[in-house]
Amino acid sequence: MVTTPYYRGRAKEYKVMEILKKDGWLCSRSAMSHGPVDIFAGKDGKTFLIQVKSGKAKIDRKEREELIAWAKAFGAEAEVWYVRKKKEILREKVASI
Repeated sequence: MVTTPYYRGRAKEYKVMEILKKDGWLCSRSAMSHGPVDIFAGKDGKTFLIQVKSGKAKIDRKEREELIAWAKAFGAEAEVWYVRKKKEILREKVASI
């Protein structure tokens, strides 16, 4: 199997969606968007926006501001999920409405 940064990143997004779905969230990926939101999720009238970062990647100031703007526009909560090696996931809340 060919492994590229795109495929590795997509795999991390699917992993996050699997976690959310097990908790009852309805999820969708924003495939190849290169935008501030990788995953849109909804549950019990709530909207959750997630940016997924893998490896040593971090969210920069511009991406954070865009994610916050999207959260405000949708009345949503927003987080960055850092998916690290050994299946460790660190969650950082960036907007809570």
